[in-house]
Amino acid sequence: TTPRTCDLTVCQDRVMDAADLVTYRELEELKYRYTRALDHKDWDLFASCFTADATATYGKRLEFTGPDEIVAYMRENLGSNMITVHQVHHPEFTIDGDTATGTWSLMDRVIMTDYRFLLDGASTYQDRYQRGADGVWRISHTGYERIYEQMVSFDDVPSFQLTANKFA
Repeated sequence: TTPRTCDLTVCQDRVMDAADLVTYRELEELKYRYTRALDHKDWDLFASCFTADATATYGKRLEFTGPDEIVAYMRENLGSNMITVHQVHHPEFTIDGDTATGTWSLMDRVIMTDYRFLLDGASTYQDRYQRGADGVWRISHTGYERIYEQMVSFDDVPSFQLTANKFA
């Protein structure tokens, strides 16, 4: 009998092989690319992370269909007056051939320079992935549920100084 393994949460009735580990790493890099592109406002790279029919649901307020809609919203609402940092960690994947699901922990910060606010939050992402005919993994759905979100005014932190801003 082959032992059931759940290492790296790829749970199947077989021992993981090198291909499973490669897929796991490709999915990690995809999500890391997604957050880096978002934070650096690299909209072409951000768009390339999605399948043609991708959907997104961010909390209870934002829902999008198609990468064009997702990217347009981010481009319009996360301009140079919004500095964002999205850090994802603790991935868990279930892989089934050319499809996969993933759960991630997220910590994010938004510095709203024009509004003089800091936003911090934590969420749990639930993603679906599809490997294309070109062999490249892309996000077919991404979305998160907020654990918490907090905002504080710059005025409440008199010593706050933004000493560097790539987008200024």
